[in-house]
Amino acid sequence: MTISAWLPHPYIVALTGFGLLTALVVWLPLVLRKLPLSLPIVCIALGAALFSLPQLALKPLPMLYPQVTERFTEFVVIIALMGAGLKIDRAFHWRHWMVTWRLLSITMPLSILAIVVLTVWTLGVPWAIALLLAASLAPTDPVLASDIQVGPPKSGDEDDVRFGLTSEAGLNDGCAFPFVHLAIILATTAASGKAWLGGWLGYNVLWEGAAGIAMGWAIGRAFGWLTFHISVDSKLSHTADGLIALAATCVSYGLSEMLHCYGFLAVFVTALTFRSTHPEHDFHHDMHDVTEQIERLAMMVLLLLFGGALVSGLFSSVSWMDVGTALVIILVVRPLAGVIGLAGLKTDWTEKLTLAFFGIRGVGSIYYLAYGLNHLHVPGADRLWGLLGLVILFSIVLHGLTVTPIMRSLDRQQGRDPDRGDPLAGIRQSDAGLS
Repeated sequence: MTISAWLPHPYIVALTGFGLLTALVVWLPLVLRKLPLSLPIVCIALGAALFSLPQLALKPLPMLYPQVTERFTEFVVIIALMGAGLKIDRAFHWRHWMVTWRLLSITMPLSILAIVVLTVWTLGVPWAIALLLAASLAPTDPVLASDIQVGPPKSGDEDDVRFGLTSEAGLNDGCAFPFVHLAIILATTAASGKAWLGGWLGYNVLWEGAAGIAMGWAIGRAFGWLTFHISVDSKLSHTADGLIALAATCVSYGLSEMLHCYGFLAVFVTALTFRSTHPEHDFHHDMHDVTEQIERLAMMVLLLLFGGALVSGLFSSVSWMDVGTALVIILVVRPLAGVIGLAGLKTDWTEKLTLAFFGIRGVGSIYYLAYGLNHLHVPGADRLWGLLGLVILFSIVLHGLTVTPIMRSLDRQQGRDPDRGDPLAGIRQSDAGLS
């Protein structure tokens, strides 16, 4: 019998790998929960090691698979948005969400402006391309930022820091998308000189934003009624089948995209509305658990691929100037914009600094850049991907290593036991790292 006959079929290898990956999803957070080490860091290291093997010729570079990159990251983000919305216990009220409005209306626009100026100066790219990169890098990621967000429904883990980062990550995608569209419009109309401002404000800002909120509210109300308020014999809430959250996610995003409005915004509003229809019901735990498991598994697959991209040439076009630019974005732009946005807010400065510091970049940034580049022809796009990869990698390492000690210290400072009553306490913190 030949040696090739003993080699396993690729399907069997993939099945075994998927089983090992799923086991890591379950076990690693338990091992890492109190260590200054994050699950994303481990996943990236595993991905880099795996794709360094000579037998694996695949190079998972986003520029080689632009459509797959866009669609896969899109799916991961919408699952994360549903999970984030279901977590929030705080009732929607303008004054109670003030920290969110400040991060959205001040911090994010300042971040976009600063990144535009910085990248035009350091990369020498056109203003429209700099705007696309800035809009991709400005939002806090709902996927990796979930590790420093509020706990499961009714868990009580909803201080201002966790609530602020959760609500910001949930809503800032809807606020960033108009700038992505603006970059595409400016890049495509620059040569023709066509008027663009009215169309952008009327369609990309007002219609797509307002329609996304309205669609999210309507679908959230519909799923809330179907789940909690139809006849007793057929109430979905009695089944403990949390897959209904996945259904609500896909329906909300799909219908919103069909109406050409912001699906990310619609999904998060759907989750908030769904939760508000019966906020104290235990069924929200079932829905949250399902979305969290799907999100974590998809996130780990994506991070393995990201680790593979790192050793497959993602940084082949970057320079030391790009490294410095990425560090400034992580260490200066977001923290400074965060402090400015939160100035005057009646909360402790420790909380303000924590909110400003943890502007995690990750999956959402990959999606936005992929979306923009799939709608534009940009010479030298490899360098844009390289800079984005640097920012994400720095964010994973920096935030992943610091989130556990910082959040545990913040809990103690505010009189809370960081390990209070939750056998998995610290898992959300130990997983941190990416946006």
